[in-house]
Amino acid sequence: MTAQISIQGLTKTFPGRNESAAFTALSGISLDIPANEFVCLLGPSGCGKSTLLGLIAGHEQPTDGAVVVGGTRVTGPAAQRGMVFQQYALFPWYTVEDNVRLGLKVQGLSAREQMERTERMLRAVHLWDHRRKFPRELSGGMKQRAAIARTLAIDPDVLLMDEPFGALDEQTRNRLQDELLSIWQGSRRTVVFVTHSVQEAVTLADRVVVMAHDKGRIVAELPVSLPRPRDRMSVEFVEAEREVSACLKRAESSNAPNVIA
Repeated sequence: MTAQISIQGLTKTFPGRNESAAFTALSGISLDIPANEFVCLLGPSGCGKSTLLGLIAGHEQPTDGAVVVGGTRVTGPAAQRGMVFQQYALFPWYTVEDNVRLGLKVQGLSAREQMERTERMLRAVHLWDHRRKFPRELSGGMKQRAAIARTLAIDPDVLLMDEPFGALDEQTRNRLQDELLSIWQGSRRTVVFVTHSVQEAVTLADRVVVMAHDKGRIVAELPVSLPRPRDRMSVEFVEAEREVSACLKRAESSNAPNVIA
C-alpha cells in the first residue's frame, strides 16, 4: 500500500543563543504511515512527539528531511491535514455551531452545504442539541467534541491529534476514545495521535510508535492486532499494555537501542 504519510530522514533543530545552545528535537526520523491507519505516537515528555506532529501539519519546517502527504511535500498548513489540540482552540465569541461552520465558510461552501455538514458532524459527536451554546457553557469533554467536529467538518484526509484527551477525567476520556474510534471506523481517515498514556495507545492504535527522549528517535513500532471494540480489562489487552510499557521504559533511557518490531 502506498504510504499516505511518508517521513523521510526528518531532523528538527531549534536555534539557541549560540550554536552550542541549539536543541535537536528530532534526529533523522523515517516513518511510513499507510492510508487509513490509526497510529499513536508514544513517549516520555519532551521526546519530540508534538514537534513531529507539528511538522506533519506544516506548522513547523524541518531542518533536514521531508514530510510527504498524499505524494506532495508538506511546506505549510493545508485543509488536507486537520489538527485537534489539547486546549480545544474554540473561538469563545462563537456558538458551537458557528465554530464548526467557520472552516466551511473559508472553503467557500454554500450556506446549505455548510448547514448540512455542520449538522452531520455535531450529531456524530452528540452535540446537536447544544449547538447554540457558547464554549463557556460546555464541559471539557463537550469542548473537545466540538473541536473534533470542527476539524472533521472540513473533511481532511489526515487527522492530527495532540493529546486531545489529556486534560479530561478518566471516564470522559474513555468515552471520547470510543466515540473517536466510531467516527474513524465510519470514515477511515489516516490518524496520527500523540499520547503519553499506554492504555490510550493500546485502546486506539493499529500501531504504536514509541519515541525516545534522546533526540527524538523512534525505538519501536508495535502493531496492535486486538479486535475492536477492545476490552480494557481483558487478558489480551493487559498483555499488550505490558509489551508497550516495556518498550516505553527502554525509551526512557538515553541509551535505548532501536527495537523495531
